[in-house]
Amino acid sequence: MYLIPPMDDDPPPEFVDVVAAHEAELRREALRLTGGDPVGQAIYQDALTDLAGHWRRLHWWGRLTGSDAPGIYLRKRLVKRTAAWCDDQVYEVEVRVLRPPAPAWVTVGGHAASIAFHKAAVLDGTARAGLLTLADASVAWCHAWRQSEHRRIARLLIGGLLLVGGIIQCMSWLATGS
Repeated sequence: MYLIPPMDDDPPPEFVDVVAAHEAELRREALRLTGGDPVGQAIYQDALTDLAGHWRRLHWWGRLTGSDAPGIYLRKRLVKRTAAWCDDQVYEVEVRVLRPPAPAWVTVGGHAASIAFHKAAVLDGTARAGLLTLADASVAWCHAWRQSEHRRIARLLIGGLLLVGGIIQCMSWLATGS
């Protein structure tokens, strides 16, 4: 029935995995690019929404080429959204590029527990997306789904108007031709 099926209501697990893989890096980069301004979080979320809107194409292209197409797209959108934010400011924005924070190691109750904790993070099937990651992915997917629904409604309205206009044009042509 659909030439292109609509977006699912929930984000696919692959999308959540991509968000989890790039989350920490993109959050730091968004804060760095905005000079520590809290708007960096909104820019990060908007970049995720852009990714969700183009997910099928990027996921397919990444699988076809064996590249990290979604990650590359996320980085580009983050830079473009940050540039747009700087351009939209009424007053000149002074952005100080921050140094990345030093990594902090978390110790979990003893030597054996910390080894198991670190192994679980890299073994297939044991790494899980955190609640914050799942929330970010779900919110971005919901915003992208809403945008796709608005575009679908606009396409239907424009198509309906063109159809009615075409019918009126044909009827007037038939009325004058006979």
